[in-house]
Amino acid sequence: MDLESIKNLQKQLSNLFGVSGFEDEVSNFILNMIENENLADKTWKDPLGNVLAIKESSEDQNRILFDAHTDEIGFMVSYIEKSGFLRFVLIGGWDIRILQGQAVILKSQSGELLHGIIGSKPPHLTTATERKKITDATQMYIDLGMSSNEEVIKAGIDIGTVGTLYDPFEDFPNNMVRGKAFDDRTGCNVLLHLMRQLKESSPINDTILFNFAVQEEFGRIGAVTGAFKLKPTMAIAVENTTAADVPGIKDSQIPVFIGKGPAITVADKSIICSPHINKRLIENAKFEKLSYQIKKPMYGLTDAGKIQLTREGVPSSVVSVPCRYIHSPTSLLKLEDIANTVRLLEAFVRNPANL
Repeated sequence: MDLESIKNLQKQLSNLFGVSGFEDEVSNFILNMIENENLADKTWKDPLGNVLAIKESSEDQNRILFDAHTDEIGFMVSYIEKSGFLRFVLIGGWDIRILQGQAVILKSQSGELLHGIIGSKPPHLTTATERKKITDATQMYIDLGMSSNEEVIKAGIDIGTVGTLYDPFEDFPNNMVRGKAFDDRTGCNVLLHLMRQLKESSPINDTILFNFAVQEEFGRIGAVTGAFKLKPTMAIAVENTTAADVPGIKDSQIPVFIGKGPAITVADKSIICSPHINKRLIENAKFEKLSYQIKKPMYGLTDAGKIQLTREGVPSSVVSVPCRYIHSPTSLLKLEDIANTVRLLEAFVRNPANL
């Protein structure tokens, strides 16, 4: 595992299209990679679209589930104006302040990606009072450069078509990278590199389970069905999380910091994490001299909150890669934080601290 491999896979995953409920492009990429590289003993896609994988152990002391979601936030076309402009509704947790003027992509019925721009009432036609208010998404539209609803429909765009914001993947200084859908293609990157690491090393005592889950941004749906099928005895959701280490934010209000390693959650809005799992994470990190940080509660929610409720209950926790400007097309993170997250999870699996 090296930073170049991590960056290349991050770019590939980021550039894929996978709005909640429409994750096939992402799930097929992941399924093919696991099968082509022989990274698991069994891999399949379930009826909802989760990619599930199992790495068996003869001892089967525990069944450890690692979960990362494949979907990204987006929008759905709700109406097509006669003039060809699109009205839309939002899918997932958006900060509507960032929407106006953004470039977007939509996937047509034939699979072609079409580009557009989010617009609203021009500022020079608004009143001073209107300009001080946040424009609601219902007052915005998407401009595809088309002049009629017939032209839009002919291009394969109709009510129910989905899309998302778009910005190309870019390298930044200090091994930082920028792109869309880092939440949670970063987690997918971590799990795929973890699978590679486990393939190359000695046998392990626990059966390792993987769920590349669908529809996290729309109710954490795939986490429920995936965990039910895989029957874990413990679980860790792997996520991106907000690094608010920027001007104007007090240290006491910053959940995590860029460059300080993976963040272990003690509690968020959906879960109080298993102390046993967190102890095993922390003691193995210390044993292997790996950097980590504790995420301040109670920010966000993840698949772990749903996984813990599966069957008779599953002790669960969350390990996250810090990321600035999350849920935007210009998320920013540090490649070393991804690498150190892989190392932490591998140490957790191998458990040299013997917990």
